[in-house]
Amino acid sequence: MIKDTSTEEIEIAMNAAWTAFHAYRKLPLKSRADFMRAIAIEMENCGDGLIETAMRETNLPEARLRGERARTIFQLNSYAAACEKGDWLGACIDTAIPDKVPPKPDIRKMLVPLGPVVVFGASNFPFAYSTAGGDTASAFAAGCPVIVKAHPAHLQTSELVAGAIILAAEKCHMPKGIFAHIHGASFETGKALVMHPHTTAVGFTGSYTGGKQLFDWGNQRKEPIPVFAEMGSINPVFLLPEKLKNAATEIAQQYAGSITLGVGQFCTNPGLIIGIESEDLQIFIKELGNAIQKVLPSPMLHPGIAGAYSKNRGNALQQENVQLVAESVTPVKENEGNPTIASATGEAFLNNTVLHQEVFGPYSLVILCKDMNEMIAVAQHLEGQLTSTLMATDADITNNEVLVEAVKNICGRFILNSVPTGVEVCLSMHHGGPFPSCTDSRFTSVGADSIKRFARPIAFQNWSNQLLPDELQNENPLKIWRTVNSELTKVIVS
Repeated sequence: MIKDTSTEEIEIAMNAAWTAFHAYRKLPLKSRADFMRAIAIEMENCGDGLIETAMRETNLPEARLRGERARTIFQLNSYAAACEKGDWLGACIDTAIPDKVPPKPDIRKMLVPLGPVVVFGASNFPFAYSTAGGDTASAFAAGCPVIVKAHPAHLQTSELVAGAIILAAEKCHMPKGIFAHIHGASFETGKALVMHPHTTAVGFTGSYTGGKQLFDWGNQRKEPIPVFAEMGSINPVFLLPEKLKNAATEIAQQYAGSITLGVGQFCTNPGLIIGIESEDLQIFIKELGNAIQKVLPSPMLHPGIAGAYSKNRGNALQQENVQLVAESVTPVKENEGNPTIASATGEAFLNNTVLHQEVFGPYSLVILCKDMNEMIAVAQHLEGQLTSTLMATDADITNNEVLVEAVKNICGRFILNSVPTGVEVCLSMHHGGPFPSCTDSRFTSVGADSIKRFARPIAFQNWSNQLLPDELQNENPLKIWRTVNSELTKVIVS
């Protein structure tokens, strides 16, 4: 059994992280990158035991977990490369012009780390969004110590990964306190971590209720801190007429797979599909229902998520003017998610906010709008989303500019003729969106740009060259890209 971390132990960990911060922030970018690469190696060295433990704790299949560990290792290595390259620093230099009236001073700016970052592990990604996941990797890259609050649904998995981080820190001679691993299922543990005076930022992936509470605590502090909470989404999909006429059956098959992928336990699951009433839309609904009926119910991550899915699914289906289209024909066992498609009119959706709420699992609601004006109204009434998707031809897009702009206004990732499930780890990815999908739509939790969440800008004015950080010195010893007098360059500043 793993015991909850005591208040005294949290205090010791936070004090150690604060001390470590002042040493770690001064290490070269290469040292940070080497540490992250070492974590990736130690995660790989955990071998099959790590996969087997995660399978036992999460009900996720072996192939999924091997793929997720590979993704986590890739994240660590790719963020390490980005850290070392230094582009994320946004280094810029404006040299002095003494004879200008008034004289222009020498000003140089870059990002510097915030301080200790508290990361809350996610239930649905035991590797990629948990102990050594993207939040941890980006915080280390930014120069911040990390305190991870393990998710109670996979404690042993988190312990093994934490051990890999600790071993990597020892091998790389990192400052003591660079990483801490905290346990505690109660809100009080989370509150103690967020409210601690040494905490400077928070990373979270999970429910709206949990993320909003952390955000509120972060803003109730004497010194408020940023809380980067990714809180889920219904990821609306808009079926435009010409595209639907050309490919109703193909789209239905594609979305049956996306809705039920991983038993629907992705924050990018397409939980809402909007079309205009027509024969083509009826074909789509029939084909989607037929496909869903053939999908076998599967165990969900843990009984809590399975219970919540059953409750929320039942509540959605009980709403007035909501019709059950299809569910799996295979009987559902305990803790399994029942693949389900329901439908409602555009008018019912606009008049019932319950239908706007996420049902986390293999569930999607098809909305039948009477015309394009009602489809636009649906789009305009949606809250912020991680993703929005258009299934559309070029003509569909050209002829429906008002709809396109309305949909673009509510999302962080705008998808054309694909599915939202699957989040590529690359610099151009934006995994975030307007509230309530996230607490700050300006930042991503996936891709190297996520490093910027845990840093702040500082400008140095009139400092002697030898006293400046290496990143801003005239000689450019790190050979990074910098904006010098409004030009992006690697040249030495004369």
